[in-house]
Amino acid sequence: MANNNGNNAIALLLGAAIGVGVGILFAPDKGSKTRAKLKNNFDDWKIDVNNKLADYEEDIRAKLSGSKEDLKETVENFLSNSSYKAEEAISFLEEKLAELKIQNAKLQK
Repeated sequence: MANNNGNNAIALLLGAAIGVGVGILFAPDKGSKTRAKLKNNFDDWKIDVNNKLADYEEDIRAKLSGSKEDLKETVENFLSNSSYKAEEAISFLEEKLAELKIQNAKLQK
């Protein structure tokens, strides 16, 4: 269904472009005036497209920058939490080792 919508949109744009072309061919203005109008319209369109592309680029860069900072913060939090967990595990193992040493000392008597 989505592909059909894409084809319909392309057909609509193509039809509009053909309509504009036919309209230009039958325009009452001189060829030089028509060409000047076309050039001005094309230049305006080119500027609009470049501005929109610049806006999209800026948005994407802002989103990626925010994502990068979020990822950095997440990694730092993970490492910090891992460090605390490692300390807890080391303390637990040291306590168990001390208990085993006591039990071993009792068995050696």
